[in-house]
Amino acid sequence: MSMVADPVVRDTGKPRRRWPRRVGRAILVLVLLLVAYVAITFVQVYRASTHDGARAADAIIVLGAAQYDGRPSPVLQARLDHALELYEAGLADRIVVTGGRQEGDRFTEATAGYNYLREQGVPDEALLKEVDGTSTWDSLQASARFLEGRDLTDVVLVTNDYHAYRVEAIAEDIGLDATVSPTDSGLTGTEQIRQLVRETAAVSVGRIIGYDRLFRIDNAVND
Repeated sequence: MSMVADPVVRDTGKPRRRWPRRVGRAILVLVLLLVAYVAITFVQVYRASTHDGARAADAIIVLGAAQYDGRPSPVLQARLDHALELYEAGLADRIVVTGGRQEGDRFTEATAGYNYLREQGVPDEALLKEVDGTSTWDSLQASARFLEGRDLTDVVLVTNDYHAYRVEAIAEDIGLDATVSPTDSGLTGTEQIRQLVRETAAVSVGRIIGYDRLFRIDNAVND
C-alpha cells in the first residue's frame, strides 16, 4: 500500500493583504454616518420650518431681504407684516429691522423696513435699525451688541420658514435667547424641497466649521 505525503505548505513571509478590505469597510461606515448626519439635519430643518416659536420677548428681530429703492420686496414685506402682527399682539415692545445696502442702492434694507413700519403706525421709539449687516451673521451680531447694551437678549426672530433652523442656531451662537416665528415662504413642491436641501447643506457645514466662517467663505466665493 502506497503512502501519500501531506502537501508541503511553504511560508512565503508575505503578509495577507487585508488592509484594502478594512479601508473599504471604514469608508463605508464613514459614508453611512455622513448620510445619517445629513438626513437628521434635514429633518431638523424641516421641523423648524413648520414650528412657530412666537412668545413674549424683549424684542422682535426682522431679518433683512431685498428692497427696491426704499420699497420692501414681497419677501421683506411678508416678514415686516408678520413682525407687525407680533408687535400688535403685545409680544414685544420693540422691533429691530436689519440689513445693509447692496451696491448701487440708495436705501438699506433696514431703512426700507423702518419706513414701512412707520407708515403702518409703529412709533419711532419702538423701532431700532441695524444698517451695516451684509449677512445673517453680521446683522444678528450687530443687533445683539446694541440689544445687550439695553439689557435686551430675549428675542423672537422673523424670517422665511425654510431659514428658521439656521437663524436660531446663529442667534444662540451669538448669545441671544432666541426663538423663530417664521413667515410662510409660499413655496411648494420642488422649489420648497430645493430650499430645504440648500439649508440642510448650509447647516450641515456650518455646524462643523462655524456659521461665521461659512458666511465668510460664501462672501469670498461670490465677490
